[in-house]
Amino acid sequence: MRNMLRFLCFVMATAIAGSAWANIVADMRLIGDAERTRFVVDMETSPEYVISRLSDPDRLIIDLPDAEFDGPPEPGEGRGLVSDYRYGLIAPGKARIVLDLGAPVEVVNTFVLDPVSPEPARLVIDLAPTSTEQFQAAVGRDRPQQARARAAPRPGPPLADTGLPLVVLDPGHGGIDSGAVGQGGLREKEVTLEFALALAQELRAAGKLEPLLTREDDTFVSLSDRVDVARDNQAALFVSIHADTVRQDYVRGATVYTLSDDASDELAAALAERENRSDILAGLAIEDQPDEVADILVDLARRETRNLSVRFAKSLVGDMEDAFTLNSNPWRRAAFKVLKAPEVPSVLLELGYLSNAEDEEMFRSEKWPEAQAKAIARAVESFLADQLTAGKRVP
Repeated sequence: MRNMLRFLCFVMATAIAGSAWANIVADMRLIGDAERTRFVVDMETSPEYVISRLSDPDRLIIDLPDAEFDGPPEPGEGRGLVSDYRYGLIAPGKARIVLDLGAPVEVVNTFVLDPVSPEPARLVIDLAPTSTEQFQAAVGRDRPQQARARAAPRPGPPLADTGLPLVVLDPGHGGIDSGAVGQGGLREKEVTLEFALALAQELRAAGKLEPLLTREDDTFVSLSDRVDVARDNQAALFVSIHADTVRQDYVRGATVYTLSDDASDELAAALAERENRSDILAGLAIEDQPDEVADILVDLARRETRNLSVRFAKSLVGDMEDAFTLNSNPWRRAAFKVLKAPEVPSVLLELGYLSNAEDEEMFRSEKWPEAQAKAIARAVESFLADQLTAGKRVP
């Protein structure tokens, strides 16, 4: 409890300190048509900025150091050469805007208008159509600055050497990547962080395991960095936490996913495809993702890890019955990138579906998520205790 209070005080202090110096983005808008499109960003003071391009799909990335947004990020409606846009933080004080392009563009002009009361400062970017070849050449020129603008890896805070098995809790999405949004406006990144903090508190209180979060605030963390937190800290277990949407709004209930190259069903495949696009949505290049290691020892470790993951998933489903409303098919399988640490047993816990009105109402309940976090904590403790007794790979 004391550690949790310290953490909350740290987050509040960081937020207060950050708001004192950050340049606030007050408004954004698109003007024009498919022949010429202008993107305008209103800010408190004249900004520094970096513009870069990415392909597959074609995107324009605008990075604003030492900046924050006025209010929660909402998807922007497209116009002209821009099909839509989104924005958010990729690290504390690092704001990013991602423009999804309907066609290759050339940045024909950029300039900043200094603030003159009552008018704010304005960043203006003018776009015009170009050829695919010219756009790809610009992407190549932009790669060095895009690499510099990437969010730094966000490992959790330093851990005391407790000697306890480490459990990595991974609240899905964050920062520029809001994840799913419910009909009532509840965002997945908020639900997952709230649950991860509650679960970490339960695990610490029991004193049998040491939890570590991949993010502790509203910050973007790439899929590979999430996996690296588990691998670098030699975690005994990795639990990625989500609350997605699906096309069928009648689908509800908690679901546990494990890794499989072949999805167990259409819903699982669609969900994995969506989750695996998180890095693209945040403006990362496909090339940023490391290739999987092709090695026979790694493959053997991966097989053992998958078996342990499946074993945990099945026991977890049983332990959740009293505290959760379970999905009609509560254990599913798909190729989630975030579950691919070859030596760390990993599951993706879908707390429910924001596309379902009953699940969204549950996430807003005053009783959420105390009972649910207790149930997951007991399941994690029981599984790792069994593995330790059986002499399995638990640090």
